[in-house]
Amino acid sequence: MPYLYEGRQHKRSMRESLDCALALQELVHMGVDNIITFDAHDPRVQNAIPLSGFDTVQPAYQFIKGLLRHVDGLHIDARHMMVISPDEGGMKRAVYIANVLGLDMGMFYKRRDYTRVVDGRNPILAHEFLGSSVEGKDMIIIDDMISSGESVLEVARGLKERKAGRIFVFSTFGLFTSGLEKFNQAYRDGLIDRVLTTNLIYQSPELLECPWYISCSMSKYIAYIIDTLNHDSSISDLLDPSARIQKIVNRYNENGLHINE
Repeated sequence: MPYLYEGRQHKRSMRESLDCALALQELVHMGVDNIITFDAHDPRVQNAIPLSGFDTVQPAYQFIKGLLRHVDGLHIDARHMMVISPDEGGMKRAVYIANVLGLDMGMFYKRRDYTRVVDGRNPILAHEFLGSSVEGKDMIIIDDMISSGESVLEVARGLKERKAGRIFVFSTFGLFTSGLEKFNQAYRDGLIDRVLTTNLIYQSPELLECPWYISCSMSKYIAYIIDTLNHDSSISDLLDPSARIQKIVNRYNENGLHINE
C-alpha cells in the first residue's frame, strides 16, 4: 500500500473517527496477513492490528541519492549542513537522517490559535525554532507530506530569516493541493532550492517540469520488495537503508561526483 489510506486520521480529536485504524482492521478481516506501506504519518497506527504484520518504509536512501545526483557543491558534515523537522510530529524522521549523515538537527513547533477553526483546523500563528545556529548552512527539511505547502514554505522562510544557506525539502508525498505557483514564487525569491518527492502518488507533467523539483523513483525499490517476498526471503536489509546511505555518501565525498546508479 504505497499511500496509507487516511494516514493523517490516525488519532481521535474531539469526535472525529479513527478512519485509518478502521481501514486496517477491515483489510485484516478480509484476510490480509501483512501490510507494507511507506512513511506512515504515525507508525503507531499499527496498534490497530496487533496480530498482523505492519511495516512502514522510509524513502531516505532515495532522497539522499536524488540530492547527491542533482545538486553540486554539497558538504555532508555538521559544519555545512543541518536537518530540520517542521514540527514535533516529524522528529523521528529528522533524527534518523541526522544520525545516518552525522548532522545536527533542529525543529520548529507551531503556535496555533485555538479560538478559531479554518478549513477544519486551528490556524497556525507562527513557527518557532528550537536548535543551534543555522547561519550559512545548507538545510534539509524533511516531512511525510506536502499538502498545500504553506507550512514548509513558512519553515523555509523562518530559516532564511536566520541566515540559512540553501534549502532542500524532502517529502514522501507531494500533493500540492493549492497548486504550484507558491513554490514557483518561493524558488524565484530564493526561498527554496530543491523539493524532492517520490512517485508513490501521481505527479503532474507540470510538476515534473518545474526547475526546483526532483522526482525520486520508488519503482525499483518496490520491485525489489515484491520479488524478495515472492522468493520467501527476508526483507530486513531492504527496510534498513543505513548501510546503503553510508556507502553512497562516502562515494560522493571521496569522488566529488554525481551519483549515477
